[in-house]
This record gives sequence, structure tokens and C-alpha cells, in this order.
Amino acid sequence: SGLSGSVTLDTIASATVPCDPRAGGGNVNPVAVSNVQYAIKGTAIYVIEVNPRASRTVPFVSKAIGVPLAKLAAKVMIGTTLKDLGFTEEIVPPYYSVKAPVFPFNKFPGADMLLSPEMRSTGEVMGIDSDLGSALLKAYQAAGMRLPHAGTILLTFKQADKRGVVAEARMLVALGYDLKATDGTWRTLRANGIQCERINKVHEGRPHIVDAIKNHEIDLVLNTPFGKQQRHDDSYIRSSAVNAGIPCITTLAGTRAVVSALTAMHHSGIEVRSLQEHHALHSR
Repeated sequence: SGLSGSVTLDTIASATVPCDPRAGGGNVNPVAVSNVQYAIKGTAIYVIEVNPRASRTVPFVSKAIGVPLAKLAAKVMIGTTLKDLGFTEEIVPPYYSVKAPVFPFNKFPGADMLLSPEMRSTGEVMGIDSDLGSALLKAYQAAGMRLPHAGTILLTFKQADKRGVVAEARMLVALGYDLKATDGTWRTLRANGIQCERINKVHEGRPHIVDAIKNHEIDLVLNTPFGKQQRHDDSYIRSSAVNAGIPCITTLAGTRAVVSALTAMHHSGIEVRSLQEHHALHSR
């Protein structure tokens, strides 16, 4: 549903990871698989922690490239080199692999689903396809997010994101969706020639967004929050969407991914293969 402020990376074999000496650390020299968590702010990259273990990234990457990384890592731990194992070059598959988180928000009525660096997912799923939109569509469907094939999409974006969503809004109209937007987003879309209906925020009076969600007039919510009053309204919007079982995306990057998935749904669809069939097809 969105992107957090941190990323996780797994490394295999021997590596040196610098730690802040002010925190009492030096260089870490792990052998085999280690889990490194980074925080990225602008161009600065910070190491949060390094754990001498694998994370959920390892089985995901193993399936994506067709290499049993955990098995190789175990052999590295007992002295076998990557050269001995024949694994010395990066594998770049000719297809896309998408990992989507699974969130428990539907089990907590009234909870705000806005994401942050805090870990909130309770699992994850994987979608693979030669087309990025189709891979995203598979991942979303496996995560339980039922994207609408038709209907009305609500757009309400913070000021910094309004212009960035114009292209996606135009694509949604071309796919046949009806758009509703709050005042600022509505003005931006109308100024760019995009057909859209204005809808009230909660504090602007009824009928407003939450009324439309509860009346099942909205099929998908695309929302990036900003500001004190907006945070209150947007939190109410997101929790109402969760209660109504309506997909809700809370970042600009997530919005672009969903639009790619909706495009694939309308144009190319999805073809299902087992993992074994998939790797056999691309190893020819």
C-alpha cells in the first residue's frame, strides 16, 4: 500500500559493514547471510542494524532468480567459496518479481493504515511476470487487495504530490474509471483537462468523502495526507475505507504502481504458471 522510510538488504558471503564508533561499534565482518537495515533520508544512507541471519528477503530473491541462496550460504559458513559453488556473478532475470506486504488492518476496525518506518505487515506475497503491471496485479491479488475493474476512484493528494498524479489520473480516465477528488486535487486535474467531480472533505460539510465510502460510491482510494486538519480527515477516510473493504493507497509511488496494475488488468491480464514452469521457460 505504500513505501516505508527504511529498506532491508540481505548480503551473502563475506562483507564489511561500517558501524558508528560513537555507538560503540566498529566493522562487522559477517560470513554467509546477514540482514542489514538501512534508513535513507535524501542522499544520506544510515545503517540501523546488522543481524547475522537471513530475513524474508532471502526466499523472495531465491525464487526470483532460481538460486537456493540459503543452501549456498550454509555451505559458505563451513568454508566453501562462492567460486567453488559457481555463484560469482549477479543474475538479472528477464522478468519482474514484485513483493507485496500483507497488512492486518481489516482485523482492527477504526485503525489508521497510514504507513511509516514501523513494521506493520504480517506477511508478504510475490507476483512474477514479464510485464511489470501484470506482476504488480498478481501481487496485489495475492495480498487480498481486490482492485476494481470499473467504478469510481477517489483522489486526494497533498500539495507536493498533486502535479505528480496528473499522468496517472489521465490514464485512469482512459481506462474508463470515474474520478472524484477533493478541492485542491480537483483544481489541479481540471486545470490539466481531466474530467473529475469535486467532493467535500469531512470538515467541509456533508455529503463528504466518508459518506460516499459508506454508501459504496467509491471503489478505490488514492490518498497522500498532509497538514494537521488534513491528517484528521485523512485518517477518518482511510479507516472508513478499511471498514468498507475498499483498497486504499497512501503514497505517490504506490499510486503509480496501482495504475500500472489496473492498466495490465484491462489490457494484458495475467497468466498463471508454477514457479518451476516459470524458471523452465526462461532457462531455455
